[in-house]
Amino acid sequence: MKILVVIPLNKDEKEKLKSKMPEAEYIFIAKSKVSEEVVKSADIIIGNVPAKYVKGSKKLKWLQLNSVGTEGYSDGGVIPEGAQLTNARGAYGLAISEHMLGMLFEIKKKLNLYYLNQKKHEWRDEGSVTSIEGSTTLVVGLGDIGGNFARKMKALGSYTIGIKRNIAKKPEYLDELFTMEHLDEILPKVDIVALSLPGTKATHHLFNMDKFKLMKKSAVILNVGRGSAIYTDDLCEALEHRIISGAGLDVTEPEPLPFEDRLWDMPGAIITPHISGSFHLDETLRKIVNISIDNLDRFAKGEKLMNIVGVIK
Repeated sequence: MKILVVIPLNKDEKEKLKSKMPEAEYIFIAKSKVSEEVVKSADIIIGNVPAKYVKGSKKLKWLQLNSVGTEGYSDGGVIPEGAQLTNARGAYGLAISEHMLGMLFEIKKKLNLYYLNQKKHEWRDEGSVTSIEGSTTLVVGLGDIGGNFARKMKALGSYTIGIKRNIAKKPEYLDELFTMEHLDEILPKVDIVALSLPGTKATHHLFNMDKFKLMKKSAVILNVGRGSAIYTDDLCEALEHRIISGAGLDVTEPEPLPFEDRLWDMPGAIITPHISGSFHLDETLRKIVNISIDNLDRFAKGEKLMNIVGVIK
């Protein structure tokens, strides 16, 4: 049994991982240095290796991703028949929800404008701001990331509304819970819209001009899921013509956002280059490592793995 590991582990974590299957051969290598030959020789892979290297593998039994998103891996024909695919759901909620708060405060308190003034050595009052306490927040997508953000917003005094794909019991951190069919009737009531959605046909360009026109002119939208959830041209129009007041984006369509794209210069737009869920926060990597170790233990014992992802046939 050969196990390929491309996520960075410290010495103790390597030993803990190896203790779950001591008889296996372990290859620890940086993702940037991994070759197709090494990938195709592995029975188990921990970390996001290039999907094109995985395709056609005759040995692979299980691939543990270090991401939540599975695009490129869950497509038909990539994961071999009978092999399992798991993701790192549960590792990113802390880091990304705090990043969302940072973008939100920057927009609501006009910190972006004051930063620009500072660069120009300009002492100028940018006028009125709005508060999070007493606001209404809509969270669309209530997984680990959306749930963490909703908890933080409720703690800050915002009335929190959630939207899930399926009917479920309302968690304590939400004041109300609805399904997607109610989105249009909720949008006019909220001050903040937070998206943490996967990239699917159902979410593709979910937010376009029709949705923006339903929102308050003072509303802010945040997107940390997939850039395809927002139609970029319509978002630019909505910001430029003050149909909504701001957008905090860690994801865009396309990525990377081209140098000449007008979204960069839209009023109220805060853009970060899809980094909120990277390994910049040490706790994120530690959680991914722990998920991987736990799943390897389960694999060795013949138990059901955590975070199994369905593969498109």
